[in-house]
Parts: sequence; C-alpha cells; structure tokens
Amino acid sequence: MRNTLLGLGCVLGLLASAVAAAERIDARGLFKDRAILEIDGKQRLLRAGQTSPEGVRLIEATSEQAVIEYQGQRSTLKLGGRIGGSYAGPRSKSYRIVPTGNGMFVTTGSVNGFPMQFLVDTGATLVSMNSVQAKRLGISYRLDGRESRSRTASGISKIWLVQLDRVKVGEIELSNVAAAVHEGRFPEITLLGMSFLSQLEMTRSAGALVLERKY
Repeated sequence: MRNTLLGLGCVLGLLASAVAAAERIDARGLFKDRAILEIDGKQRLLRAGQTSPEGVRLIEATSEQAVIEYQGQRSTLKLGGRIGGSYAGPRSKSYRIVPTGNGMFVTTGSVNGFPMQFLVDTGATLVSMNSVQAKRLGISYRLDGRESRSRTASGISKIWLVQLDRVKVGEIELSNVAAAVHEGRFPEITLLGMSFLSQLEMTRSAGALVLERKY
C-alpha cells in the first residue's frame, strides 16, 4: 500500500510539473519560420507549427518577431522580448465608449502621444483630422503626405494621405495607422475611421460600444 501511495505521489508530481505554467519566455533568436525561445531557462529551437515540451507553440516567425501560442493565448515577441512573471497569457485589451445624448460615440485618446478627441465614424475610411490639428501634432502633411481628393457632405475637398506613428484609445494602441489631413477646420473632431477600427472587434453592450483587440 505504501509503495502504491509513493508511486501515485510520483505520478502526481510529474503531472504537476508537466502542467505548471511557464514563468518566463524569452526570444533569443528569430529567423524565417524558426525561433530560439528560452523557456524558464531552457533553450528551445522551434519551427513554425512546433510545440515545446512546456506547451509553447510557435505560430509563425520572421527575423523581426515571433507569434507564439501558450495556454490558448497568442502573443508577439520581438528579439530580446520577454513574457514573464507567472505568465497567464496577454490580457484582453478592450475599451468601452458610452454614447452622448445625440447617440454619437465620442471619446478621448492620443495620436503620436498627443491628447486627441475622437468621434467614432465607421463611415470614414481613414482616421481623419483637419490641418489645424495636424500642425499642432507636428505632422508635415504637405511635405510627407500624398495629395488626394475626398468626397464630403460639402463636396469634394483636398486631403493629404499620411501615416500616423501611433493611435491610442484606452489601452488599445495601434502603429502605422493610415490617415487623412483635410485642409481647413473640417472635421472639427478627429474621426476615428476604419483604418483603426477595422483592426479591432466592435460589439454593442448595454448601449455602449466596446472596442477590443482581436488578440
């Protein structure tokens, strides 16, 4: 009986070890379709689609980053990047916007680190701002942008197509977001268009609009 209990204790110990959560995952080397990951101090060379003994699966990799899956959650690691401290997968980043009295979804955020007020507009192809706001942000739209035309409620207007380094709402931040700068003071509030929104999940909950990172 004693030997049986000892044997059972060893089995349970091995099972506990097998399912224990990885404490730290580091990216030590990145290549096309391969990555060297250090998982709790042990180096693992994984090819895309392979899973380590710790349960870390490499989804894809380039020389710049690797996408891994662990405990049902996906994360992106850059060279030297780390997921650590009792890893429990990335938290789902979501942001809730309550409508104004006229049913519009207006919120605050930032562009390139500068505070900005946004009007959520699923009818706008791009994040759109007026030239006054662009100048305040230090965006050289005439020099760096590409001139184009846009159809608005008041007719055809001249715009400049630019790339915004960062657009952030709540804890959701996206990089390299396509945008349009309109000459003059229209639109009065920067439109949070589909170049940002299409990269998120949008749902309605109790009248509010919920924006959430896909993963």
